Amino acid sequence: MPRTWLDGAVSRIEADFARSADTHLVALPMPGNIDLFFKDETTHPSGSLKHRLARSLFLYALCNGWVRAGTTVIEASSGSTAISEAYFARLLGLPFVAVVPRTTSAEKRAQIEFYGGRLHLVDSADAVYEASHRLAAATGGHFMDQFTYAERATDWRGNNNIAESVFNQMALERHPVPAWIVVGAGTGGTSATFGRFVRYRRHPTRIAVADPENSMFTPYHASGDRALVTAHSSRIEGIGRPRVEPSFIREVVDEMIPVPDLESIAAMRVLSALLGRRIGPSTGTNFIGVLALRRRMAEAGQAGSIVSLICDSGERYADLFDDGCVAERFGPGLAEKVESVRQAVL
Repeated sequence: MPRTWLDGAVSRIEADFARSADTHLVALPMPGNIDLFFKDETTHPSGSLKHRLARSLFLYALCNGWVRAGTTVIEASSGSTAISEAYFARLLGLPFVAVVPRTTSAEKRAQIEFYGGRLHLVDSADAVYEASHRLAAATGGHFMDQFTYAERATDWRGNNNIAESVFNQMALERHPVPAWIVVGAGTGGTSATFGRFVRYRRHPTRIAVADPENSMFTPYHASGDRALVTAHSSRIEGIGRPRVEPSFIREVVDEMIPVPDLESIAAMRVLSALLGRRIGPSTGTNFIGVLALRRRMAEAGQAGSIVSLICDSGERYADLFDDGCVAERFGPGLAEKVESVRQAVL
């Protein structure tokens, strides 16, 4: 079969990558001998960390022969991956359907549609899988399935992945090799990339996953039981899953840090103020993990650096900057949590 369309599709994705600059590593000044940095993934063309994943997934599917000219692409997502995949589908002229929970923010839904994607809403996070398979069968399309393929679509040894970028950008800092890298887990692909990379490069860096309520990743990390499931969905969009996803590689994660949801929202508010711009709730979850490890290192008299991620912009979550909406969704006590996070920063 002629590969003319495939060659053009890969070339368009590679050209898009060549036009895009690397994301910044933002220093967060803090007192003491522990330096904090955040890799700012909001500057990707589609606005989040998931831009990297979507590019890798499309290249993986194209080169495996799963996506051809005219193929309808379907993805199960809580929003950000679907936005990024809609971006690449439009780039290639492909129909795209995003299977997302009804609780997905209005801002994310609008972005999916802006890039030409069609929304298929389901009632809960655990309903996205069956609906995606059903749509792929009905359309003769391809279910991209980020939850299965995230860890294998990315070259974790290097080739401009996020881990290699972070270590290159840290080279001139006073603690160039991070003591910890803190990430969240939706698919588990990011923690797998960092975990494998530091082992491959023989860095002593450890990987921590900050995990929200109603996520099966933390109990799975402790027990090794892949059959764990819950009927509850994570309220922190983009991270935490009701089942153990295939791309989450337990063995390369050194520590799980469970984070109460209201603390994630409080930390989102505090870090937004420190950075002078709004960041999303999963970054707030990361920040709680960072502060916990910073405190532990300080108490042990250790110096070093901790790196985490700014996953997406707070502009995608306008309701979470409204105290009334937060109280309705997460309960009372936000002001006290915000003050607690502020004190942890000092």
